[in-house]
Amino acid sequence: MPTPSMEDHIEQIYMLIEAKGYARVSDIAEALQVHPSSVTKMVQKLDKDDYLNYEKYRGLILTEKGKKIGKRLVYRHDLLERFLEIIGVDQENIYQDVEGIEHHLSWNSIDRIGDLVQYFEENPEGVNVLRRIHQQGK
Repeated sequence: MPTPSMEDHIEQIYMLIEAKGYARVSDIAEALQVHPSSVTKMVQKLDKDDYLNYEKYRGLILTEKGKKIGKRLVYRHDLLERFLEIIGVDQENIYQDVEGIEHHLSWNSIDRIGDLVQYFEENPEGVNVLRRIHQQGK
């Protein structure tokens, strides 16, 4: 199982490849706000653990294992953002809150949050009730 730092790198690599068709060490470092040397070390570890294939100066590609995990990590991040929006978290706090909690929830908890998000998306009146409760509490 990947560590939180490994997950952050895999997620970012997956998103870069989806958006641009490739992911460079410098792009990953910029997105994660870390030094390129740190990314290089992590990419080498991810290569060793079969999440990606990396050739120095040639680039990297995700393996099937890496793609599967990357897709799941992006789903988790997006789901948690949608959940926090639904429950009325201020927009300016959502990204940092997701970054703070996403590695600390089990996949079972993520799946249950997914059920809840699906319910609220299919029943928007429930969101309105939640927002009215939130407003009454202010």
